[in-house]
Order: sequence, then structure tokens, then C-alpha cells
Amino acid sequence: MDRIGNQWLQVLSQGPISVYRLLDSQDASLPEFFQRLQDWLQQGLIELADGRVRLTEKGRALAESLGVFYEPVRCPRCHGTGYVLGPRLERVYQRYLDIARRRPRVKAEYDQGFIDPEGVMRRVAFMYERGDLTAAHLFIVGDDDLLSLAAALTGLPERIVVMDIDRELIDFIQREADAHQLPIEARVIDVQYALPEDLQGQFDVFVTDPVETLPGIELFLSRGASALRGPGCAGYFGLTTLEASRAKWYRIQKMLLDMGFVITDIRRQFNVYPNTEGNFFTFEEKLPIVQHLGVPTDHDWYRSSFYRIEAVQPPRPVVTGTRILDDAVYRDEESWATPYYGTK
Repeated sequence: MDRIGNQWLQVLSQGPISVYRLLDSQDASLPEFFQRLQDWLQQGLIELADGRVRLTEKGRALAESLGVFYEPVRCPRCHGTGYVLGPRLERVYQRYLDIARRRPRVKAEYDQGFIDPEGVMRRVAFMYERGDLTAAHLFIVGDDDLLSLAAALTGLPERIVVMDIDRELIDFIQREADAHQLPIEARVIDVQYALPEDLQGQFDVFVTDPVETLPGIELFLSRGASALRGPGCAGYFGLTTLEASRAKWYRIQKMLLDMGFVITDIRRQFNVYPNTEGNFFTFEEKLPIVQHLGVPTDHDWYRSSFYRIEAVQPPRPVVTGTRILDDAVYRDEESWATPYYGTK
């Protein structure tokens, strides 16, 4: 049995579970997950009915022969992330939560989706711990999560600039920033085109959640990299194993090194995209994985790891000019959780 198979047997040893809970418990990409599901059904190791998966007698015998057992090992207080909020950040969280409740609904045409508010504050806590907030000039490429507002509410960053194509989102962020006297400048900027000259080489840190195709990741990380001052500056981005296989991770990490960055941290399954009103699960009928499984989601299964990278050389963006957003940027053979069809 391989590593992914071990993960499956471990979690299924607790008894029948939702197919989406099984998906959340392992590291295979969505196409790999679905193929293994078909293989195990054919081999008679599992049964699938009404969206729930259970080991068959044959599957239980295999688990017993390997000595497999189920036991939760991740910290329940921090949801396995290793980060909790102290009193000051907890107060920031409560202020942020009040703002986030009024956020605009996500738009399928922009491939939007946001992480849960607690996850946003964990990102803030992580960035704070790494020394990337105090007196920082922060650049955010796309801000569905409203990270700009959470970071600014700490009182630590000196300047935050947000770029996004969504006028409604930009107007919301700027309106809230002005109301709370936060040092945020929110600008409608299209990621397809090079950054305006006044934003190039002006920032200490960038944050983005890129489209998880290789052309998309190259584009979003390049825009962030072009905003950095130079060596010692940092970047943060989210990346899943669901729509980015290990082979894709390998190519991404090679690209980061070629761009002049070193990877300092990867926080596994650091953030979850909740199945709440107004999030991208609103379009779940358009998600290939939901179509393949044939049952609606009943578990918050879409999670991402959080990368921190640091420039050890002057950053060298892969994309310096125009890159038009077409199907090749938004979709590839692993894009099974992307509710996007056709060019933008």
C-alpha cells in the first residue's frame, strides 16, 4: 500500500464517512482521488452509497493486516495549524469579523473564493510572527479574503496597496478602509498587464492566492515579485494539493528558485474555504469534482497550504509584460474545483 492508500485506510477505519471528508483527509489531487475511488470500488475495498464511503469486509481485512488504526493527532484548538490568537489579535479578529460579514458576494467570472475569517487571522498571525507586518509596505494581488483589512487593523503595516479587477470589491475595501482610517489604497488593476510604474519595486511583502495552473501561478507570482524592493523581501501565497499535484509543485518550486526566491515555510492545510453563503460553493454544480461524485458537498474540503518565500536575489518575474487570461491560464487537467468555463 502506498502513502495515499495508508491515509485512506486510516480515516476509513473510524467507520463510514462522507466522500468529501475522505477527500479532505488525504493529499492526492482531485483527478487522482477520483481515479483511486473508482479503483477501490472495482477492487471491492470500499462501498459508496448516498455520498458516504465505508470499508468492505475485504477493505477492513486489508487494514487489519497492515495494523492500521484511526486516531486524531492534530490539535483541535488550532485546527492543526499551530497558530492561535492572543488577546490583541483576538480583538482585531472581532473588528475584522464585523467588516467581513458585509463583504460582496463572490463572482464566478473572476474565479473568486474566500477563506474563513479565522483563517485570515491565522495568516495575519503567521505574518506577524515572521516579522513581515511591522512598518511594512504590503502589496496584495487579489483580495477576496479581505486580508488587507485584517492586516491593517493590527496597526502594524505602514502602507497597504490592493489590486483587483473587481470594482465592487475594490470599492468595498476602500470604503471600509476610509471608515476605519486604515492605510489602505485599493485600486482596480488588471493582472493581465504589467504593474503601473509607481507600484514596481516599492513593497516589502506581497500576498496572493493564484490560479493553480502553471501559467496562472507564473502570472500572479510575477506581479507580486515585480512589486518587491529586492533581496530580503517576502511573498506569501496559497496552494492546494487538490488542483496542484506533486508534479506541479515540483515545477512551481523550481520556478520560485529561478525567480530568486527561497522557500522558508510551507504550512500544510493552513486555510479552508468554507461552504458558506456567498462563497464559491454557490457554484458547486459547476465544479467538475462535484459533477463526477454526483453528490453535493457536505464538508469543508477545499483547503490550501500557505507558502512563505523570501528573495535572496533581486526578484526576476517570469512574466514582465502582458499575459491574456484565457482557458490556459484558468484551467488545466487538474482544475476540478474551478467553476469557470470559457474565456473572460
